[in-house]
Amino acid sequence: MKVVILAGGLGTRISEETTIKPKPMVEIGGMPIIWHIMKIYSYFGFKEFVICLGYKGYVIKEFFSNYKRHTSDITIDLKNNDIETHHSHTEDWKVTLVDTGANAMTGARIKKIKQYVAQDDNFCLTYGDGVSNVNIAKLVKFHQYHGKIATLTAVKSSSRFGVLNINDDNNGIVDSFKEKPEEAKDWINGGFFVLSNKVFDYISDEDDAVFEQEPLQNLTNDKQLMSFKHKGFWHAMDSLRDKINLNEMASKGNDLPWMKF
Repeated sequence: MKVVILAGGLGTRISEETTIKPKPMVEIGGMPIIWHIMKIYSYFGFKEFVICLGYKGYVIKEFFSNYKRHTSDITIDLKNNDIETHHSHTEDWKVTLVDTGANAMTGARIKKIKQYVAQDDNFCLTYGDGVSNVNIAKLVKFHQYHGKIATLTAVKSSSRFGVLNINDDNNGIVDSFKEKPEEAKDWINGGFFVLSNKVFDYISDEDDAVFEQEPLQNLTNDKQLMSFKHKGFWHAMDSLRDKINLNEMASKGNDLPWMKF
């Protein structure tokens, strides 16, 4: 099963960083946050990624194209134009980088990578700016068990994300979905989706298609959106303050809260 990561937004609320790089490339503990997200999935054996590029997507392409050099010590012989790599480290990942448009919204980006996930019945999807210790294996198993089109990870937060009304009497089916209300103090959309390929039928071909609006609302209306409640660690990098908080966590060493499963 492939993992799709949305990495094309402008990241305007953290413009101190994103004037020179896309938000998924903002570093946490010396590595881009998108790398941390991929490490979460990789831990559970999901190692094929499709990254939806947009704003400054060439920065992400350059990072993965030269991943070995970015993560190793090197000696450069300027006279002979030779590069020697020392203490090489890499990942057993397969990464597909797709230009989904500079101005496309989330739904449009998802629709544009359909061909890259068509081989499987389901695929994972998440945002390129949030980390969590959600158990991906249990999330996928839950999605496969209930047989609905879409599963999202519901987390507790008083932040600015889509609020869910979850019906506990019906195995966690989502009764209503409201994106980014002013006061979000209950279960919210934490990303980390698992989606059937049938989800593409709910997304228009227009560049202004927002996945969190009409598609998720229509899935809710059709009783095809399920929630996987996660009560553990979850943190989105939505502002400079969030970046500082995550780096403070990373500064404590290898005991990262988003890798405590």
